[in-house]
Amino acid sequence: MVNRTPVIAIIGAGIAGLEAARQLNDLGYKPILIEKAPVTGGHVAEWNRLFPDMSPAADLVQSLESQTAKVRTMTGTEIASINRLKDGYSLILSDGETLVCEAVLFATGFHLFDASKKEEYGYGIYEKVITNRDLEQWFNTRHDPRIGHPKAVGFVHCVGSRDVKAGNTQCSKVCCITAIKQAIEIKEEFPEAEVYCFYMDLRLFGKKYEDFYIKAQRDCGIHFIRGRVSEVGEAIDGRVVVKAEDTLSGKPVKVTLDLLVLMAGIICNSDAQHYAQQVGVAVDDDGFLKSRDNVGAIVESSRPGIFFAGACTGAKTVPETLAEARSAALAIHRYFSKRG
Repeated sequence: MVNRTPVIAIIGAGIAGLEAARQLNDLGYKPILIEKAPVTGGHVAEWNRLFPDMSPAADLVQSLESQTAKVRTMTGTEIASINRLKDGYSLILSDGETLVCEAVLFATGFHLFDASKKEEYGYGIYEKVITNRDLEQWFNTRHDPRIGHPKAVGFVHCVGSRDVKAGNTQCSKVCCITAIKQAIEIKEEFPEAEVYCFYMDLRLFGKKYEDFYIKAQRDCGIHFIRGRVSEVGEAIDGRVVVKAEDTLSGKPVKVTLDLLVLMAGIICNSDAQHYAQQVGVAVDDDGFLKSRDNVGAIVESSRPGIFFAGACTGAKTVPETLAEARSAALAIHRYFSKRG
């Protein structure tokens, strides 16, 4: 029986954590956001625009931050350990504080695959090979001498995703649509540039995603080449030479580019795996946290009082992440209602 306002520790203050905190606060609970980074917003705070409407990412983050202004938020704070108690959990924080709570929500997000591990693509070797994150930061800041004024730009899908050798056989779900978004943005910035997308399969399942793809082809003239890149090299002038096979035509392709963008895939945040181990929450065979079941209880763990929201259980789009955060808040509400 909970005889005080239940405290819910939310690990991670990206958009999942912020939205869940907003909902829980409105429901009368006491959420506390714990964020390792110095600022809130997570990966979305680093983005420029969001697909498919091209709305500013900053607008979403600022809206969530303003709606959680009264929620206790601890940035620049790491969790040293999590311990199970009889009726809740004890979190020892990096500043020495001990936080006792009745429930814990994992909103720990994801990490991007380290593209330098795919040496054949040349990230960290060739100057003109960058990642999707690097390009997104350039859209925000316009500060990256590697970008220059390209006349030819390529995007490589599935870097570290659907790849047995990379240790990640799962689809990262958002790479295809992110590549299309960024390709369109490059055409907007450099209208004369030729832009190529090298893909395995285009997985465009979300609302308006197919329209986005058609726009990229019809209105922006972006070239889509079905086939995995086999080799990346550097020309004498510093440009990037890409070799691939067009599996639709059955012919080899060789293009010389001013810039090559690698769409690094999504993997689980290693911090989440570490915390899960401490409280006895299972990690699934794909490396993400394991839900109680993958149909009706994706936001619930097998442990009482431990819940999930967002990409800690797998790759998610922004709308899916927000929906899961709301679902997790309701699941926590049901949990306390049954205990009461």
